[in-house]
Amino acid sequence: VQLQASGGGLVQPGGSLRLTCSDSRFSLDDYNIAWFRRVPGKEREGITCISSGVGATYYADSVKGRFTISRDRTKKTVYLQMTSLKTEDTGVYYCATGPCTSYTFTRPSQYRAWGQGTQVTVSS
Repeated sequence: VQLQASGGGLVQPGGSLRLTCSDSRFSLDDYNIAWFRRVPGKEREGITCISSGVGATYYADSVKGRFTISRDRTKKTVYLQMTSLKTEDTGVYYCATGPCTSYTFTRPSQYRAWGQGTQVTVSS
């Protein structure tokens, strides 16, 4: 599987964006999917993941209550709905596959199938 993140753009503080994670050949139904971001000057940060099967989800404190990860089985994609965006959410967002637990989603080294990310810029 080779994942691709899309849907980024420029948005004002307080605005919303929805990112999409997909693969051109395979359904993502059987894969745990996580979202990461790389903020300028910082290490890649794990922000959320969703497990295959029961769809358990985990969130970093920095996005809890503002971001929602979900899976659309009919479209075979995973979404990241981002609301109440802040300037500090600016960065390149990636999706990847790997173990989805409350601990592992914060560890980029545990994930694979990174594709090109999508730029999110929050600015007035």
